[in-house]
Amino acid sequence: MKKVVIISLFAILAGTSFAAAADTGCDAFKWPVTREQALFAAAQAAQSGATLTVGRAVDFSLAAVDTVSFEVPPDRAPKAGTFGATANVTVPPDGEIQFSLSDEAWIDVVQDGKTVKSAAVSGVKNCPGIRKSVRFKLQGGAAIVQLSGAKKADLKLAVLTPE
Repeated sequence: MKKVVIISLFAILAGTSFAAAADTGCDAFKWPVTREQALFAAAQAAQSGATLTVGRAVDFSLAAVDTVSFEVPPDRAPKAGTFGATANVTVPPDGEIQFSLSDEAWIDVVQDGKTVKSAAVSGVKNCPGIRKSVRFKLQGGAAIVQLSGAKKADLKLAVLTPE
C-alpha cells in the first residue's frame, strides 16, 4: 500500500513540475511574446525580398543561404546547407523595432550600408513556436533585414514595436 501511495505522489509531483515547466517556457523571455504568438497563427506567406509591415508577421519560404544576395555579409557567417532571406522594412520614426523568430536563425538589420548592432536579445528554447526576439534602435526610414543560418527552409518572423 505504501508503494502505491509513494508512486502516486511522485507521479502527481512530476506531472505538476512538468506542467509548470511548460507554462514558464514562454514566460522566460525578457519581455512578453503573446503578440507574436497571435501574429504567427495568421502569418502570410513571403519570399526573400518581401516588404515587411510593422505589426504583422510573415511565414518565410527561405532559400539556400548561398543563393541569397545579402546587402552586407552576415555578422555571423552561415554554415553550408542552411537557409536565409532578405526583406525590406520601414522603421517607425522613433526607431525602435523588434523582430521575433519562430526558429533558430541569425538576424542582421542593415541601414546606410552598415549592420546595426542589436539593442537587446531574448531567446528561449522551450517556448512553442518562438525561439528568439531581438530589439534594435535604428533611424526612422528604410532598413534591410537579413536572415541567415536557419536550419529549416521556413521561418516565421514578427515585426513589432517594443512594448
